[in-house]
Amino acid sequence: MAKPKKTARSKWKMIKNPIPWPGGANVAVNYTFDMDADSILHIAHPDDAATRVSTMSYLRYGPEVAVPRICDMFEAYGVPVTFFVPGWCVEEHPKAVERMLKGGHEVAHHGYMHELANLSTRDREYYWTQRTFEVIERFTGQKPRGIRQPWAAYSKHSSEILTELGIQYDSSLLADDVPYIIRARSGRELVELPINWPMDDWPHYVHNADLDYLMPIKSPREATEVYMSEFDVMWKAKGYWEACWHPFVSGRPARMEYIAQMIEEMQKIGKVWFCTMEDCAKHVRKLVDQGKYKPRVDKLPYKEARISQLAEDAIPLRG
Repeated sequence: MAKPKKTARSKWKMIKNPIPWPGGANVAVNYTFDMDADSILHIAHPDDAATRVSTMSYLRYGPEVAVPRICDMFEAYGVPVTFFVPGWCVEEHPKAVERMLKGGHEVAHHGYMHELANLSTRDREYYWTQRTFEVIERFTGQKPRGIRQPWAAYSKHSSEILTELGIQYDSSLLADDVPYIIRARSGRELVELPINWPMDDWPHYVHNADLDYLMPIKSPREATEVYMSEFDVMWKAKGYWEACWHPFVSGRPARMEYIAQMIEEMQKIGKVWFCTMEDCAKHVRKLVDQGKYKPRVDKLPYKEARISQLAEDAIPLRG
């Protein structure tokens, strides 16, 4: 009997180095929300944020209305959430953070005032990172295990600062489809849980002049098609799926209804590991330490300064 002919599809793999997930799951799923609230308005318009009342109401909807709804819904499905919260927002909106903790969700680091780390000096970045570290530890009773740099503005100093402070994972970078390792100059390491811009809700929904972001607003159906297309391929490829959303954006009723439908569909399909970012990072770190998985390793920073080929006046950059 002739052997079945190999198809083109059988000759290659979308993800060549899949991570073995707990329970034989095909995919690890992280639902995350960045509770920026009104920090992003104050840092963008420090002198007149108080006069931009409409936008401030838009942003404060996140901690005051959306976070309780998000917690209620995800808890009903038994799905944990990781919330990335700026230190200032922990202090300004303590009830929202208390609700996260009550539901057993993870509270992770997201800068102090949603500042851009890559525009800071090393000392200034260290100061604000440590300050938020202390705010979260004081409020939650435990040190934050992970960070997402505001605006994903990871600096050439971030790896050193984060590993020095004991952060275990980052979720700001995009160099792979599955979790990988960041190695700092010191040799210390972080687990990187990579983001993916189609999985962010800003491009789909945010339209606000004060935030200098005016995208055509998609329907929840259109956004969900993008999110689930990513899930479908990651489930087949035994990969990793991470949502990067914001309470003031995706916490609105119509969008939450579609998120509920997504969770129901994922649970119906099965073989999905729903976990916090901390649990995902711990699992990857354990596999690596036990020699059961060999991830990609990125040594950061990639470059220390301007590359030599672009010495001043060496190459015309504009016509």
